[in-house]
Amino acid sequence: MSTLAHTMMTAARSADSGLAGAGELDRYPYAEGPAVDRAGAPAWEAEPELGRVGARRAAGSRGRGLHGQLVQQLGQMIVSGDLGADRPLVPEEIGQRFEVSRTVVRESLRVLEAKGLVSARPNVGTRVRPVSDWNLLDPDIIEWRAFGPQRDNQRRELTELRWTIEPLAARLAAGHGREDVQQRLADMVEIMNHSVAQGDVLTFSRADAEFHSLLIQVAGNRMLEHLSGIVSSALQVSGGPITGCDRPNETSLTHHARIVDALAQADGAAAETAMRQLLTVHPDTVVPAPREH
Repeated sequence: MSTLAHTMMTAARSADSGLAGAGELDRYPYAEGPAVDRAGAPAWEAEPELGRVGARRAAGSRGRGLHGQLVQQLGQMIVSGDLGADRPLVPEEIGQRFEVSRTVVRESLRVLEAKGLVSARPNVGTRVRPVSDWNLLDPDIIEWRAFGPQRDNQRRELTELRWTIEPLAARLAAGHGREDVQQRLADMVEIMNHSVAQGDVLTFSRADAEFHSLLIQVAGNRMLEHLSGIVSSALQVSGGPITGCDRPNETSLTHHARIVDALAQADGAAAETAMRQLLTVHPDTVVPAPREH
């Protein structure tokens, strides 16, 4: 395995801290005294298990201590329907229930508002927003939906989105002829081949996500590039815990390699065809079928 490939697979990615700017904390009033009973406020008696998604990725919240855990917990509760639309979220009650500081609550609500899950308005307070307002392309929301009651719909929608995005991205990427990119894609295929031989499903999954994300990023279309994180999220939440099979699908490796070869030859049609074949045989993906309306 090349040094570049090894470095890419082991380097940790940095993330935006998500901290509020000056003056933003006051947007979520926090009572100094004990919580007051309010009609319609959510009941916290049955607390879902913290961190129930285990080792799964949460791009916008994981790895940030109490703040990240609270974002994860409240986000899951909203997406699962445990906290329905227009339910009030009283900051002091959240702080007492989850035993976190007012700063943690405020920052967590700010993150959830950025995702479209809640809104905070003067004289109204913080309330859960309807699904139509959610940023459904946010990686965290993709994950929460994929492992909640809407898992089947989420995975179907992600599959249909990939079929729309990736064949076009492969065709466009073939016209850029960047040797450095082609080498990085080849590195990912090398890692996947090695992972198959070792039975290392986790490393295979990471290299696969890197391959597809990179391919979209070099398509030369800024709007497609913006969707690269969505494809990565789709790969990580499809099927079972990692890939939905006990062993990576060796047939998919052939199509990954064909995509790299097509890019080296600047053959857009071949790259697009290979991607469609890959999406057809990938263990996590099925060909979208027309739905009756």
